[in-house]
Amino acid sequence: MPEPVPTALPFTALIFMGVSGCGKSTIAGLVAERLGWPMMEGDDLHPPANIAKMTQGIPLDDNDRRPWLEAIAARIDSWREAGTHGVVTCSSLRHAYRDILRAGHEDVHFVYLKGSYDLLLGRMQHRKRHFMPPSLLKSQFATLEEPGPDEAVAVPIDQPVDAIVAEVMHELNAAASRKGHG
Repeated sequence: MPEPVPTALPFTALIFMGVSGCGKSTIAGLVAERLGWPMMEGDDLHPPANIAKMTQGIPLDDNDRRPWLEAIAARIDSWREAGTHGVVTCSSLRHAYRDILRAGHEDVHFVYLKGSYDLLLGRMQHRKRHFMPPSLLKSQFATLEEPGPDEAVAVPIDQPVDAIVAEVMHELNAAASRKGHG
């Protein structure tokens, strides 16, 4: 039986985070559908220069990432100002990046899709039509600062998609209950 959808979530934005290949787009899309919220691919806000670097197998640095993260934060601000909600995919690998996305607001909730290097490498080697080559996975793991429970809900991805979505929905319900909603 599917997890019930919370009647009210105390979040403007849900950000699905993790290294490349963890299933951000798939899981975020399914959760957005269940919530009836729009979904935005954070990668769509990368400047062309960032896409070009990654396509060539060159890792991004903090200077490359900052305008991208600020563009995502601006979109979240627009949702907040409009009184709406949304789901975003964004790797959000470092604490500092998550701080930019949160921008001091408690209405941004992170869902960390956690998997092993070997599992993710296998996924990346089999996917088509994505600009991020498997060769950059090591640099993503090197950059990753895993969030603690005070920063994000961590959901293991070594289970079927339906189980991942159910666990995310369970965690969202629990988070809403802790904040006195739902």
